[in-house]
Amino acid sequence: MDETAEPCWLCGRPLGRKVERHHPQPKSRGGRETVPVHPICHRTIHARYSNAKLARLDGPDPLRADPEIARFLAWVKDKPADFHAPTRRRR
Repeated sequence: MDETAEPCWLCGRPLGRKVERHHPQPKSRGGRETVPVHPICHRTIHARYSNAKLARLDGPDPLRADPEIARFLAWVKDKPADFHAPTRRRR
């Protein structure tokens, strides 16, 4: 991957071969802009937040401040860019 490429919108790590596009403002709520994220980061966002809740957030900082997301970010920070593991949905 190109060294000048954008990092992951959520975790800030360099992106790997697999990159997904996340709508910070959900598409179902009129969002058009997308940002690059790792697949595992994308699944973590959607496992924790509904589109209605995502629509009320402004950028990645409120997500990063969430204790469950912060725990995930601390865990994933040293993983390789293409690391993947199953993502548990919130009960």
